[in-house]
Amino acid sequence: MVWINDCFHGTSSSNLRFKQILFHGIQMSNLKIGGLAKRTGTNAPTIRYYEEIGLLRSAHRQAGGQRVYGDVDVKQLTFIRRCREFGFSIDQVRSLVALVQDPASSCVHARDLAQEHLVAVRSKLAELKALERSIAAFVVKCDASCAGGPGPDCVILDDLSEGQKVTPCPSEVPRSKRGRFTHVSAKPAR
Repeated sequence: MVWINDCFHGTSSSNLRFKQILFHGIQMSNLKIGGLAKRTGTNAPTIRYYEEIGLLRSAHRQAGGQRVYGDVDVKQLTFIRRCREFGFSIDQVRSLVALVQDPASSCVHARDLAQEHLVAVRSKLAELKALERSIAAFVVKCDASCAGGPGPDCVILDDLSEGQKVTPCPSEVPRSKRGRFTHVSAKPAR
C-alpha cells in the first residue's frame, strides 16, 4: 500500500469544479471534511485533530477555506481508524503510517509493533479478569448476606467504602506475590 504524500489537487478554481480527477492512474475525489468523515467512519473533529498532530497530512484548501480531500486521504484515514480500533496508541499509529509510506521499511517493524501491543492487550485482559473476579465476589457476598435488604446495609457498599480490595489487579502487585490472594474481610459475616 503506497500513498502519495503530496497529491496535486489543483490550484485554479477550474480544477476544483470537477468531482474527480485522474492523477497517475489513481482516481481522486474532491471530498469535503463531512464526506471524508462519512466514507471513513470518523468524525470531523477527529480528522482535524489528526491533521493538527501530523498523523494525517493537512488538506488542500479551496478558495473559501474549505478542506478538500482525495482518495489517498480516504485510504490513509481508514488505515488510521482501523489502527485505533485495534487499540494502537497515536505514537504506534504514527509508526505504522510511517512504515506504510516508506518502501524501504521492513515488515518486521510492523510485526514488532503488533507484538508489543499484543503483550499490552494480554496484560490488560489479565487485569480485567481480576476485576471480573472481584465484582463477582461482591455479587456472591451480597446474595449470601443482604440481597433485598436496605441499601445502606449492603455488603457491597460496605466493602467499597472501606477501600479494601477483594482481588488486586496483577499490575498493582509485585510479580513474586501474584497468584496468592484470598479475600480477607475486616467485617464479620452477617
